[in-house]
Amino acid sequence: QVQLVESGGGLVQSGGSLRLSCTASGPIVNIYTMGWYHQAPGKQRELVASITTAGSTDYADSVKGRFTISRDNAKNTMYLQMNNLKPEDTAVYYCNADLRRRSEYTRRSYWGQGTQVTVSS
Repeated sequence: QVQLVESGGGLVQSGGSLRLSCTASGPIVNIYTMGWYHQAPGKQRELVASITTAGSTDYADSVKGRFTISRDNAKNTMYLQMNNLKPEDTAVYYCNADLRRRSEYTRRSYWGQGTQVTVSS
């Protein structure tokens, strides 16, 4: 069974930092683009940042200059370093991976269970 497990969320004061991790496990052949999404109460889930296998990155305008996405392909792990956090960053953060598992010929999107990030003012 393919699983994505996030960690690193928590409560932090405005201006503080957190580092999220997401590790993929199971019968995986290749992991392609990975990304972090967030969803605040009453709002739609939206992309925060994404990273390709080669390391090309993309960020939502609201986090540019504050968040950094990275990945370790050997460990099937992705990170999100979040600095200068603001109360509006408060949300559940979800890990997403576009990957191909063993015995399948097509790639599919997988999601983690989410980790809560709360920024107090």
